[in-house]
Amino acid sequence: MKNIKTNKNGIRIPEFESKLRHNILRVPEEAYGCSGISIFGRRIKTFIFSTDIAIIRNCDADAVFAVYPFTPQIAISEAIIKNSYIPVFCGVGGGTTQGERTVALAKDCEAQGAMGVVLNAPVSDSNITAVEKAIDIPVVITVVNEETDIKARLDAGAAILNVAAAENTARLVKSIRERFPDVPIIATGGPTGETIRKTVEAGANAITYTPPSAKELFSALMDKYRDQ
Repeated sequence: MKNIKTNKNGIRIPEFESKLRHNILRVPEEAYGCSGISIFGRRIKTFIFSTDIAIIRNCDADAVFAVYPFTPQIAISEAIIKNSYIPVFCGVGGGTTQGERTVALAKDCEAQGAMGVVLNAPVSDSNITAVEKAIDIPVVITVVNEETDIKARLDAGAAILNVAAAENTARLVKSIRERFPDVPIIATGGPTGETIRKTVEAGANAITYTPPSAKELFSALMDKYRDQ
């Protein structure tokens, strides 16, 4: 089934949907106002922040940001990469998991087909360097506050910054952009189109979007079924 979708800039986009696969989770339109980051020839503007295969397979994001609050495991990254048809950036530690294990995880994720690896904010500069020397895909370093020595992170081998400072994200992005005009920045967009727009205007090149949970999505669907 073909439709014509018109975006906020008035551009008409041909769109194909099927009778079954039409309920796609969409990243807010405001996220597409950023420049994007070109990685291996692919321009990425939006990341879905999820490890849920069902959501990953049914969203319109450009890539996956597969970072989760547990020790990274190869079985998890393998499942996500294998079942995703968009590029995947995998978390490989940097907090509880550091040192040689982080390097080994990064190498394994690259071998599985990850487009990039993500390191948590506590990771040391020397650990960033060790990971960067071991792989040939971008190393993304998470930045959570203004105390981070951005220059030291970049000198250590970080290729991309991932700014995740909650309600201070837009302000921190702006501060970094003023000092480092050309550094690639991924940033959390927040819960609404308005918060995403502010982050893009502050200088983010790409946006990570946290989707509603499967429970929330299914709850809305069940309400619809009950009304039928």
